[in-house]
Parts: sequence; C-alpha cells; structure tokens
Amino acid sequence: MTIRAAIPGDENAIMSLIHALALYEKAPEQVNNTASDLAIHLFEEKICDALVVEGADQIIGFALFYTNYSTWKGKCLYLEDFFILPEFRRDGIGSQLFDQVVDIAKARNVRRMDWQVLEWNEPALSFYAKKNASLDSEWINGRLFFDE
Repeated sequence: MTIRAAIPGDENAIMSLIHALALYEKAPEQVNNTASDLAIHLFEEKICDALVVEGADQIIGFALFYTNYSTWKGKCLYLEDFFILPEFRRDGIGSQLFDQVVDIAKARNVRRMDWQVLEWNEPALSFYAKKNASLDSEWINGRLFFDE
C-alpha cells in the first residue's frame, strides 16, 4: 500500500470512493459532485487537497481536506472525508492515512483539525477514540443547500 498526494487522473477513482462512502452512509442520492468538478477543485482552483491510498493496482482509499478558519483558534484544517474500501480495512492503512493528514495539519501550523462522524458509525467512533480524538456531541450542524 502506498499513500500519496492525489494527482490529475485520480479524480474518477476518488469519485468512485465518494459514491461508496455515500452508500455506506445511507445517502447515495445526495452525491451530485462530479469527477470533472472534483478535478477542477483539486488541481485547478486548489480549494481542497486529497491523499490517496494505492493498493492491489487500484486506489482503495482517500482523505480529502482543506484549510478553514476559526475565529477563536485561527487557521484550522477540516477533514471532509476519509474512507478506505471495507475489504482493505484492519491492516492499519486507515491509521497511516489519518496520521499523514495529521502531519499535514501540523506542517501547515494549524491550531485544530476538525471532522464529522455519524453517531451510528461505531467503527469510525472506535477508530477516532484510539486516536485520542475529542468527539463533541454538544454542537448541532447547520447547513443550507443552494444546488437542489
């Protein structure tokens, strides 16, 4: 298994993994992003970054993240999505991928790294607990949609 920065041409594989993640999260109909839009956002506009995991002659996982800002803390990193195909889990590659995102956050001198996890996703909750992550149940997510 190899972890590397996403490069042009990876967008179709990443989009396939995004669809797999949406299916796992019981919301496949909510994905309206496209591989071509993802390529623009990653490689032209550079509004986000991604790491991919290569193994078995395919991309089997990814982490997508971007810099955000906290009025209380300053510059932060937001981990938007983090996913490894189920058949490749339990080999420690998810932990290595997460740790690389943490290393990037530290290299960018951010004050905090944030992400969300669904309350029913016990494997993810257990994974983050092993990383000594603080999981906050106090805040409620707010969201507006503009493209539906």
